[in-house]
Amino acid sequence: MAIPSSDPIIVAPTNMPFRADESLDLDALARNVDKFSNTALSGFVVGSYGGEEFHMGEPEKVSAIKTVVEAHAGRRFVIAGIDALSPTEAVRLSNLYAEAGADMVRVRVPAADKGVNTAPIQDYFEQVTEGSPVPVVIIHQPKTAMGTDITKEELRDLTAFDNVFAYIMSLNYRYECRMAQFVNEKVKLWTCNGTLLMPGGMIGAVGACLLFGNWGPHIARDIIQACLDGRYAEAREMQERINNVDSVGMSWGVGVQKTGLNLMGYEGTVPRRPNLPLSESQVTDMKQALIEARIMNEDGTPAPQV
Repeated sequence: MAIPSSDPIIVAPTNMPFRADESLDLDALARNVDKFSNTALSGFVVGSYGGEEFHMGEPEKVSAIKTVVEAHAGRRFVIAGIDALSPTEAVRLSNLYAEAGADMVRVRVPAADKGVNTAPIQDYFEQVTEGSPVPVVIIHQPKTAMGTDITKEELRDLTAFDNVFAYIMSLNYRYECRMAQFVNEKVKLWTCNGTLLMPGGMIGAVGACLLFGNWGPHIARDIIQACLDGRYAEAREMQERINNVDSVGMSWGVGVQKTGLNLMGYEGTVPRRPNLPLSESQVTDMKQALIEARIMNEDGTPAPQV
């Protein structure tokens, strides 16, 4: 399957299953991807914060990309995550991941001491977009939720480069409301969070890259589509239904992503240390949140995803 030509596009950080000895379980990853390929999830993001990118080495990331590509077997597409302060390194990784089968790369805006002996961010992304053999998705993800690593002038320039496919906004919604107008019209605006699906759609988001996409990609798709259609009352009803489970997801780290997947019949397994699994009471709360969102039925079985 080629990268979708129509919106909404919903992608999620791909969970990395680990065995008891903390080795990466590629067989479990392949089984999960095969199952996801029958849902509303448009594609997979391999090597992201939700996928424990900082707890994996480069060989593991390459193996994971190859496994996901083989397992989806042309039914979906793959975005490889890159977090590199050096544009030269980002270009190297983009070529490496493209060789492994990635269809796009997601490059985080590097946090830099602006004006302190550092080149303009435009230079960074000019080099990356020219050197990457696949389209680039730019993600604005500051270390603090309300932080900012990019100005409106920089965003205007970055999204004007050729080979930029999408811009993923940050959690700072007040800031991104003002930034949306500076995203080049050829570049897709994606929201970044389950709670921000309707708010993102209201300012022009036509897709999303979000943790919630692991549990309810069909709901994420439907909220964005309702905003595109101007059906805001429907979007609000769906948004209010998922806010609690998304809040839980944002509060308990990567373990909650895995717990949700385990509850839904996937092989989420457990986090790689030092991250820990959820407690028994947290698992119970997560199950109830999934039921409230209508992602799971009252009896604890997964609800149909259509």
